[in-house]
Amino acid sequence: MTGPQATLPPAGLPGLDPALSRLVSVDGVLADAGESRLWHVLDTGDALHDRGIEPTGTIVAVHGNPTWSYLWRALVNASLARAEAGAAAWRVVAVDQLEMGFSERSPLRRTLGQRIADLGALVEALGVRGPIVTIGHDWGGPVSLGWAVENRDRLAAVIALNTAVHHPEGAKLPFALRVATARGMLAAGTTGTTAFLDTTLALADLDPAVRAAFRAPYATLARRRGIGGFVADIPATPDHESTPALHRMSAGLRELSVPALLLRGPKDPVFGEDHLDDLIDRMPHADVHRFEGAGHLIAEERPYAEVVLDWLDENVVDAGAPAPGTRRAATAQRRAAATAAAEGPAPERTGAPGTESDGTAADGRLWDALDARRDDEDTAVIDMTTSREGEPLRVSWRQLATRVDEIAAGLDAFGVRAGDRVSLLVPPGPTLTAALYACLRIGAVVVVADRGLGIRGLSRAVRGAVPDVVIGEVAGLAAARALGWPGRRISAAALPATASRALGVEASLSDLARAGRGRALPEPPAAEAEAAVLFTSGSTGPAKGVVYTHAQLTALRDTLAAHFGVTADSGLVTGFAPFALLGPALGTRSATPDMDVSAPRTLTAAAVAAAVRASDARIVFLSPAAVANVVATAGALSDADRAALARVETFLSTGAPVGVELLRRAQRLMPNAVAHTPYGMTECLLVADVTLPEIERAAGDRGVCVGRPLGTGQVRVSAIDADGRATGEPTTDAGVTGEIVISAPHLKRGYFRLHLTDREARRGLPERWHRTGDVGHLDTDGLLWVEGRLPHVITTAEGPVTPVGIEQDVETVDAVSRAAAVGVGPVGGQVVVAVVEAGARRPGLASPALTDAVRAATAQRLAAVLVVPSLPTDIRHNSKIDRTRVAAWADRVLAGEKPGAP
Repeated sequence: MTGPQATLPPAGLPGLDPALSRLVSVDGVLADAGESRLWHVLDTGDALHDRGIEPTGTIVAVHGNPTWSYLWRALVNASLARAEAGAAAWRVVAVDQLEMGFSERSPLRRTLGQRIADLGALVEALGVRGPIVTIGHDWGGPVSLGWAVENRDRLAAVIALNTAVHHPEGAKLPFALRVATARGMLAAGTTGTTAFLDTTLALADLDPAVRAAFRAPYATLARRRGIGGFVADIPATPDHESTPALHRMSAGLRELSVPALLLRGPKDPVFGEDHLDDLIDRMPHADVHRFEGAGHLIAEERPYAEVVLDWLDENVVDAGAPAPGTRRAATAQRRAAATAAAEGPAPERTGAPGTESDGTAADGRLWDALDARRDDEDTAVIDMTTSREGEPLRVSWRQLATRVDEIAAGLDAFGVRAGDRVSLLVPPGPTLTAALYACLRIGAVVVVADRGLGIRGLSRAVRGAVPDVVIGEVAGLAAARALGWPGRRISAAALPATASRALGVEASLSDLARAGRGRALPEPPAAEAEAAVLFTSGSTGPAKGVVYTHAQLTALRDTLAAHFGVTADSGLVTGFAPFALLGPALGTRSATPDMDVSAPRTLTAAAVAAAVRASDARIVFLSPAAVANVVATAGALSDADRAALARVETFLSTGAPVGVELLRRAQRLMPNAVAHTPYGMTECLLVADVTLPEIERAAGDRGVCVGRPLGTGQVRVSAIDADGRATGEPTTDAGVTGEIVISAPHLKRGYFRLHLTDREARRGLPERWHRTGDVGHLDTDGLLWVEGRLPHVITTAEGPVTPVGIEQDVETVDAVSRAAAVGVGPVGGQVVVAVVEAGARRPGLASPALTDAVRAATAQRLAAVLVVPSLPTDIRHNSKIDRTRVAAWADRVLAGEKPGAP
């Protein structure tokens, strides 16, 4: 008995050209042998032929359950449009799998192996020749990748959107699939009703017409039988009929060497980060991008089609459609050519032994100084939050080195291996220091994302990093349990058995240290191996994981030591989390003040003085928000506190712009210190540096002066055009305003699973260069001035305008404490609006007198002046104004809406 036959989709479906639909008769294979089946496909082959365009190759697109070829309409349309414009022409064949979409329904129960064979028969029937790229989504992933594994000689690349290729034995299915496959629910939820279809389509915010188009092939029970059949074919157990085919395919992926692209929507309730992790393990050469905020139906939520076609241009077309196994060499050759052709020399060595300029090789390791002082009884780390008999806890170099070795060996015994990711949810201090260096010593990759991101941002970061192990204090472990973070659990301190069971803790660091005592350590990691994933502050969008190698962290240490003259006797007090762990690497004692490092404004002047006195430190490193509160609480200092601060020789503040007056007030507390404001970011923690005297001598230019590059780092500027885009050739010419681009030995390797972000960060640049997203200019003395962020450039009819200079002008008005300059209106025709903190109780228009004073303070024409009780800032730094949020608020106010708080 046969079911409904194949038909063409109805006319009028949004985004679908009926001329591209066709029905194809295909001889059945395997269990379907002897039958002829009718498939519906979207195929651009005839359209290309009619236009006289020869395709570069063919993209075979395979949908999952319960969608159909309509899922790929954006790829179909974009490929045709680009081909007509003269770009590489890809024929796209988007299939409706048998029993699905508008293809034929048959009585056969189709297994994974059958579907892979079905796809192969269709490809042959269509006469597809030349290189083939497969792309699959959901359960179309295993089908398309199964065909790819069996047809490597015809394969040019593979692409997968949210999917999975392996189900560990004994592991539960995702909750949504457990519900769908539950006894009594399968037929009712997938076939008897539209529940499964409705639930899937509800995973994205679809236009009603698009939702109706996805539902169109599944109007009757008979036409929905394939939905139930697909769910029933999920190989969740070892004895399932499709399990052998799944195992053959997943094992075969390890032998695929063609270019691979994995795109993921992290909000997917079906396919989790562990599925992506498994795919990457099988195809470690794959380019990966996670679209934050997207979910299961990523093709409906993000512009994936342009991403796919751009990626194919770069990795297949420009590489000459390399044969399997040649992709990496071809990519390396292209990048080497780009580097050689770039203007100017590549960065030189830092001068530190063993550190290479490209960050890919170095002889030294971050723990070299710790090893060198392992028999030293002098103090290495001071914990100002823990006291013994009224004195802060002191850890000697000998104690620290021993503890690091024991924990490292214990982690190895626990099963942690090189390349495993370990999330550290421990505040700065001796415990975190020992755990971090232990992880680095055995090649584990440390994941650092602090509480300053907020619970949602922290959870997104940790889950996205897919840690193998989480080491935390009780609060962090409780969050990990409640929020379902992956990874085995290790507690920082020993816990009662009941608490350990409740939190899922398998061991404490003390347990590991005991297990590691006397145990040999594994070989140290290679210099080019990944060492850390550090998450950005989240002040410019969702926090991004920044990947550093061991060589790059070593280069950072060497640059910091050389530039600031750090010696064993310097001593370091740091209330700035990114640098709180560098004391042992620098070979100098270190102390973190008594504070909440995730809330910089909790730091007081007395706490800084206590840490300086305890460590006899000559260097103090604080964040701008911390500096502001230190200055504000200076009245509580004792004579002994002031005497201790007078011994400080170097004071540094970085992480956000620091006003000159705030620097002056801080230096009055440390009168014998040279005040520095290094410029950097998570992607390159030290870029440039300037001292307070240099800033005062350079006064008069627009923006914030951040000085000259450190060490052998380099800085250039890519000019912005009328639309605010950085399109100019990077230059060192004075007076050019544009995006700041940088290079340094300690520049990050890349972003964690953010291929598109990586691509944009190096757009038009040679290897080891990075677009910062900051805008500014170089002056005639070679000093760098930062004028804001690229997304905050205001594109007026007279040309682009940067915000910081305007804000500096406005903040000279006595009544104004802080200001934000933002653009309102369309790109290219924006007007400038000043939004100020000026003691107002309610947001709205400024008074006529304040408006006149603000306008008189700046040469920039202002369309309006608005007041707010407080300007919104980022969570992490408590100092960077959220101009994007302010601009949206100003736009609403000027449009006549009631002015609530921005």
